[in-house]
Amino acid sequence: MLSDVTTPQDLDDRFREALAGLAAAPRRRDPAERVHDGAPLTGAQLLDLFDAQVTSRQLDLAGRWLRSFGEGFYTIGSAGHEGNAAVAAALRPDDPALLHYRSGAFYCLRAAQAAGEVASPGPEGETDAPTPEAAPVSPEAEPTPSDAEETPPEAGTPAEAEAGAEAGTGGEVADGAADGPAAGRDGAAGRADAYAGAARDVLRGMVASAREPIAGGRHKVFGRADLAIVPTTSTIASHLPRAVGAGLALERLRRRDPAGRRAGADPLGDVGQPPRSPWPPDAIVVCSFGDASVNHASATAAFNTAGWYDHTGLRIPVLFVCEDNGLGISVRSPKGWVEATLRSKPGIRYFSADGTDPVQAYAAAVEAAGWVRRHRRPAVLHLSTVRLMGHAGADAEAAYRSSGEIAADLDRDPLLATARLLVAAGVATTDELLARYDERGWQVRRIAEEVLGEPKLASAAEVVAETAPRRPARVARAVADAATRAGGPGAAARADVFGGRLPEAAGPLTLAQSINAALADGMLDHPGMVVFGEDVAARGGVYGVTKGLRDRYGAARVFDTLLDETSILGLGLGAGLAGLLPVPEIQYLAYLHNAEDQLRGEAATMRFFSSGAFRNPMVVRVPGLAYQEGFGGHFHNDNSLAVLRDVPGLVIAVPARPDDAAAMVRTCLASAAVDGSVCVLVEPIALYHTRDLYTEGDGEWLADYAEPGAWAAGHAPVGRARVYGVGSAEDVTIVTFGNGVPMSLRAAATLADEGIGSRVVDLRWIAPLPVADIVREASVTGRVLVVDETRRSGGVGEGVLAALVDGGYVGAARRVASVDSFVPLGPAARAVLVTEDAITQGARTLLAR
Repeated sequence: MLSDVTTPQDLDDRFREALAGLAAAPRRRDPAERVHDGAPLTGAQLLDLFDAQVTSRQLDLAGRWLRSFGEGFYTIGSAGHEGNAAVAAALRPDDPALLHYRSGAFYCLRAAQAAGEVASPGPEGETDAPTPEAAPVSPEAEPTPSDAEETPPEAGTPAEAEAGAEAGTGGEVADGAADGPAAGRDGAAGRADAYAGAARDVLRGMVASAREPIAGGRHKVFGRADLAIVPTTSTIASHLPRAVGAGLALERLRRRDPAGRRAGADPLGDVGQPPRSPWPPDAIVVCSFGDASVNHASATAAFNTAGWYDHTGLRIPVLFVCEDNGLGISVRSPKGWVEATLRSKPGIRYFSADGTDPVQAYAAAVEAAGWVRRHRRPAVLHLSTVRLMGHAGADAEAAYRSSGEIAADLDRDPLLATARLLVAAGVATTDELLARYDERGWQVRRIAEEVLGEPKLASAAEVVAETAPRRPARVARAVADAATRAGGPGAAARADVFGGRLPEAAGPLTLAQSINAALADGMLDHPGMVVFGEDVAARGGVYGVTKGLRDRYGAARVFDTLLDETSILGLGLGAGLAGLLPVPEIQYLAYLHNAEDQLRGEAATMRFFSSGAFRNPMVVRVPGLAYQEGFGGHFHNDNSLAVLRDVPGLVIAVPARPDDAAAMVRTCLASAAVDGSVCVLVEPIALYHTRDLYTEGDGEWLADYAEPGAWAAGHAPVGRARVYGVGSAEDVTIVTFGNGVPMSLRAAATLADEGIGSRVVDLRWIAPLPVADIVREASVTGRVLVVDETRRSGGVGEGVLAALVDGGYVGAARRVASVDSFVPLGPAARAVLVTEDAITQGARTLLAR
């Protein structure tokens, strides 16, 4: 018996041998009958699961075959996890799913569901079986009224005040929601076509075909917009916070729009129009992951956030699915650890099943999904699985597993378990199942050979095409349209929002006041815009930047979150995916490092790995940079932007002046809405309440707030700088940003007294850099001083100098930057940060060359 090895050939041989040894049933069973008394599955439904599992298994074998001659680039397979087909069968094809990388059978079954070839659950969770009699939900699915933990809070609780009135407790179905026709409507041929299509999708991913339907050859992921499967770029739990955010947003949209109106292909709908969810109002979010991932900080954050919100009474309809094979590559999960961990999560209901037993897995999945759908509350389904053929193609399991352990897993092969049940129930014979297995194997191999010849991505332009498309004309038009609405049909509502005291009539404003007014205007124009973060609602932010927004727009649109940056960004990612325009705040720049992967690995990659089919528009506000007087130390004066600058496609805005700040907020919101951009607005804390520039009381750093009629003319396009001329403006060009702008202007005034004219270029946009403006303004004087308040190593100045070189600049250049140091407390900060004297001396040295 080949029990101590798990090569593709051995696994295939073992399945054939075990299948041939199964005893025939005493009688044939009608596939419309249940496979045994009390089973929630009919024979026809179990055959559907078998077909999905076989397709997935054959894909794994094909992946190893492709890799054997250098044409396959991905060998992490689903063998041993094919029980997740039962999870797909318990869900609806328009329930959004964020899938683990061992979800091949789930993907195949979902594709057949969407094609109408496999049954989908009905309104109450039961499945439309291929017979008049529907499969029942497990009797344990319905909680008893006395179970206080499972009873929704009464209306009028603080949670209801925060989220608005409850619009039902689940069960209603949107018009057009997919309740799936009976399985087998078009017979075996129709199902074969559906599975062939799914197989082609996966194989194209394996060979990096540019025709792969979701990532376009950029990576092998499970995803397709028409299947409501959102590609996940990492399966080490980083997608879990997004799933929580999607669930929270989905439920809030359901309450606002219980009829479940759709917006078509664009989940944001038209700018200025109410948001629409791309999914039905009673949809639930499913998110799968492996057992080792329960230990990851992102998983802890997601579970904690879901439970935290549930504890407050807010609803998050998320079903977490843990597929537990007991291993993280070669590291074992301690026996009982995963169950103990998942059971201990407050506010998250626990379900479990043997994931290698199709009947048990399906019953538990139906029960768990039905509970989440009815109660709109989070749950976790813990499926015990096995892992066959190792972690990936190069994995030598014998190095860390005994032959007995491998043999035990082989005995629990879920594909074999399904086959055993089909044969024992008399639904199919061993010969019939082997014929299905071989037919699907030849089909998959044939498709693999076909996709080998498909084109690959061949140029950098093709690779990055969907990273972050920019449509500046449309963004500018969106700003102009917002101005038209604000000054025309929305004028009365705007006056009401501002209590009759419009910001343009309030006199000169500070940076903080301008951002506040622009956010208020943005929320009026973008009904799906939500502002959230630590202390942003009741307190109005640590620096008062969001003050009054909750009073104007309500607690459902401006709300405080728990203290966890990963969860804050995860909520934003999910909200954008679900159809909202999120504006989360990270309280200080130094705190962003706790959660940077949510931007780098999740937010910025969504369009890249979905060819633009999915997007997560978001404007992240981050108070940051240094120079705070009387308050500080590193954690409140972090002056490093390096963690953001190298993230492809990320828009990084650093407004220095109040009038620029308002215009840049409007641009970021429009860019997010129009292009799905992920924008980070780094707001210089030290300039929030600055009023003067040259002398005390001069008010030169205040600015009037533009009335709507002037918004278009004052538009600040992404990647365009602002230029100030001081004196003759012919001798030196100073390129800077943030706190460097007022310091450079003061230094330029000192130089002007010495007869030196300066051009001060405020970059405004750190990514993408305004390269054309930099090169043009530098060429005018032939002398460039780069003033960089970030650190010398990894600072913004490095990028500016590189842009000058790449742009063909041939003049003199010099850099003034902060020391490679954390910012210390008190006066010592001045020893490591850029100063005005350093700027002035740097310009003089440059001119003396």
